[in-house]
Amino acid sequence: MRHVFIIGSRGLPAKYGGFETFVEELVSHQQSDQIKYHVACLSDEEHGTHFDFKGVDCFKVKAYALGPARVIAYDMQALDLALAYIKTEKITNPIFYILGNTIGAFIAPYARKIHKSGGRLFVNPDGLEWKRSKWSRPVQAYLKYAEKVMTKHADLIISDNVGIENYIKKSYPWSKTSFIAYGTDLTPSGLTASDSKVRDFFGKWQSSEKEYYLIVGRFVPENNYETAIREFMASKTERDLLIICNHEGNAYFDKLKEATQFDQDPRVKFVGTVYDRDLLAYIRKQAFAYIHGHEVGGTNPGLLEALAQTDLNLVLGVDFNRQVAKETALYWSKETGSLAQLIDQKDQESDFTQLGQAARKHMADNYTWQKIVAEYEELFLNES
Repeated sequence: MRHVFIIGSRGLPAKYGGFETFVEELVSHQQSDQIKYHVACLSDEEHGTHFDFKGVDCFKVKAYALGPARVIAYDMQALDLALAYIKTEKITNPIFYILGNTIGAFIAPYARKIHKSGGRLFVNPDGLEWKRSKWSRPVQAYLKYAEKVMTKHADLIISDNVGIENYIKKSYPWSKTSFIAYGTDLTPSGLTASDSKVRDFFGKWQSSEKEYYLIVGRFVPENNYETAIREFMASKTERDLLIICNHEGNAYFDKLKEATQFDQDPRVKFVGTVYDRDLLAYIRKQAFAYIHGHEVGGTNPGLLEALAQTDLNLVLGVDFNRQVAKETALYWSKETGSLAQLIDQKDQESDFTQLGQAARKHMADNYTWQKIVAEYEELFLNES
């Protein structure tokens, strides 16, 4: 039996973002009975207690209240609990899979303990976290340093994007790397045009099927909302721009309004968040086109969902995005006029079925959770 300890997500069941979804999909699609997963779960309840979730041994970690440093403390406490557990249970040859580089500067003693137990240390670096604008320069410097240290102590760096793997190889040539993609759900929406929640949504925002461009994503500057909105406003399209994001109460919203004056353009509509997955899938499917401006990170789940649902995807042409979408999307740059011209060019066309079919086939061939889980299980069972 191979015991795999997953550290760095908020735990199970998934309630949040990418890492949490990954962990739940990994255990939900488990195929081998020779793997036992142990998952650290952030909790306000009793520290160190265990519970079962879908056959997974979940252990609660009550992290210290240390502000931004709480994330580091959480990983350290989780590793302490996991190391104590393998000693008590006499577990041999465990795998520790750490999601993210945050703990990097403090990983050395833990790596030694893991190796002393006969274990292996795997790390998923996520994206280029140190580039995110939300971090101050000192925090960015720390995250860059943590990334470097992590590569020195990990037995394997697992990237979910070829672009990230290439970056790791180039920046840290001593590291051993592997690529395993992130997955997505190809299930189409079960809703129809006549469903009340569909009509309520479009009625509220005074829009309709195929009469809007769509943006979905975290409301942060590095997702290039300003460029996308500015370019959309410069285009001649009469369609709407529906933006699904957590903009309410976000200071960036006011800065964006001042910078672009989008409130003067009735086509631009911030609609808030949509947590109903069936409704969101329907909105994606019925978009005239999806606009993707993410440029920091690896494989963005939102891009996968768009490729699985939307026929026409207009994607910022950075390496990470190109490695995912390949020839199934159209690309733009941040140069003035690039996206606006693309919108004007495609706005007069109507049938992008062939492009959508190619995107969905690409997703089905390379990005299903069944395929991703099979690759992880082969790695966990055969890596020694």
